[in-house]
Amino acid sequence: MFNPLKAFGDLHKMQSQAHHMRDMLKKEEVVVEKDGVKVTVRGDQEVREVMIDGVVENRVTHAINEAVKKTQELAARKLMEISQS
Repeated sequence: MFNPLKAFGDLHKMQSQAHHMRDMLKKEEVVVEKDGVKVTVRGDQEVREVMIDGVVENRVTHAINEAVKKTQELAARKLMEISQS
């Protein structure tokens, strides 16, 4: 027999785990250097720094973060559409 309260508890547990994972990923960083370009990205996909030939390029960093945010919003909308079908 389906127990809706158990499903709610499972959902709450999954959300809690997702928040915990996000917090853990924020603390991790990946650095890639190639052809005079150095990019530092946190585990939660936030670009921390873009350096080109030793010069920090904040405009590039901000543009990349905005693009990533928009793709995440797009994915969230598509997921909502699929789950409502």
